Amino acid sequence: MSETSYSPSVRRAEPPIQRYAESQKDDSFMTSFRQLRSSLLLSSQRMLRRIPVLLLAAVCGGASCASSVTAQERAIDTARSTLKIRVFKSGIFSAFAHDHEIEAPIAEGTVRLSADPRVSLQIHASDLHVLDPELSPGKREEVQKTMQGPEVLDTKRFSDISFQSNTIHKKDDQHWLVRGDLTLHGQTAPVEIEVEQKDGHYQGSTKLRQRAFGITPVAVAGGTVKVKDEVKIEFDIALK
Repeated sequence: MSETSYSPSVRRAEPPIQRYAESQKDDSFMTSFRQLRSSLLLSSQRMLRRIPVLLLAAVCGGASCASSVTAQERAIDTARSTLKIRVFKSGIFSAFAHDHEIEAPIAEGTVRLSADPRVSLQIHASDLHVLDPELSPGKREEVQKTMQGPEVLDTKRFSDISFQSNTIHKKDDQHWLVRGDLTLHGQTAPVEIEVEQKDGHYQGSTKLRQRAFGITPVAVAGGTVKVKDEVKIEFDIALK
């Protein structure tokens, strides 16, 4: 039997330059991988931030809903707007009494001009001012105190008067019928208002009963001189 010689294989050691080159390749690959991963993460974050905007644009048909609504909602120009309340006399001796004209400055408000129009405004009850030019200053002051006192507005308890529309029906390009809720004297009741656009202003009037808001019409001299339950509100509103 012949003997077979066995000589174990010996792995040659890689030269130092080759080992350095291989390590450089590994480092370069890892650096590129990290950069790619960071880029993908950043792109994902940017896309996530854009999703709400894309959804909003889709709902609005490619336009920004918020910008559209903001552009159509305009503030009431309180400096150029007026609101007056007319209170009428009644009773046996009404000939010796006076009708009252009261100015009610608008504190703030907005009008939305869109397919879904809305109106809202607020008045500070303490700002209501009795005009009544035919009365003496002393009598006018008495009427002012009575109006703001507990018998009528009770401004210390009910500081604000507000209106919020519910529906607005367009009759034509210049006329609307506005229905909404008026809060006065701490009570809310529905009102209906005819509105006309004239010379860039929105003008109109409505009538309401004081008793609908828990106010008892003032009477003096045993009821022989008193004011009517129904009062008239007139307004002229300009927008900014």
